[in-house]
Amino acid sequence: MINLLWGDPPPPTRGPKPAMTVEGITKAAIAIADTDGLDAVSMQRVAADLSFTKMALYRYVGGKAELVSLMTDRAMGLPPHHPPQPWRQALMDWALDLYAGFARHPWLLLSTVGRRALGPNELTWMDFGVRALAETGLSGGQQLDALMTIAGQVRTIAHQTLTLPGGTIGISEENITSALTEILATQPDRFPGLTAAMQSLAGSENQGLDFGLNRILDGLEVLIKRG
Repeated sequence: MINLLWGDPPPPTRGPKPAMTVEGITKAAIAIADTDGLDAVSMQRVAADLSFTKMALYRYVGGKAELVSLMTDRAMGLPPHHPPQPWRQALMDWALDLYAGFARHPWLLLSTVGRRALGPNELTWMDFGVRALAETGLSGGQQLDALMTIAGQVRTIAHQTLTLPGGTIGISEENITSALTEILATQPDRFPGLTAAMQSLAGSENQGLDFGLNRILDGLEVLIKRG
């Protein structure tokens, strides 16, 4: 698995091109996951979509676990580059970019958990994040813990709001707010505190994401200033 994730592609050779490539297999699997969810990805399904036999696929990829690792790293891609900026804005951009990646491929929320092999793209995301904190005086452990806390906030909101292919449904913040408003309008006396809070609510689609990220960054700012 590590060799496929980190190994250099084989040099081109003369003669006919191979019928399949690891890149082509990975792209086909990502297309299935984007449409039907991660559970729909199997060696049999990918082989069928490529018009090959399942056994032919095993010459290139050892199995589904290896394939999901390849899919994950390719779907993550490299983090967008931003001009140099203060650590707080750099981490906010990093977090919003991560959320956008989950929005493009919601199944990444399932494939990026647990103990697993990490590929070069995913490690580049981590590197970008800790580099934003390099001049803050935080220790290496604190930098990594800060990054994991931020990523946790992103994952929590993404789980709640993104619709996963294959039937696992998230509900957008706008839809949640609309549904709650309708319910509370008919029963304000039963939920007086929530009714008052909802009446004063004003924000954008990702208010929960922005609020949580800013509070985490506020805490980091206090820690950094404390030295």
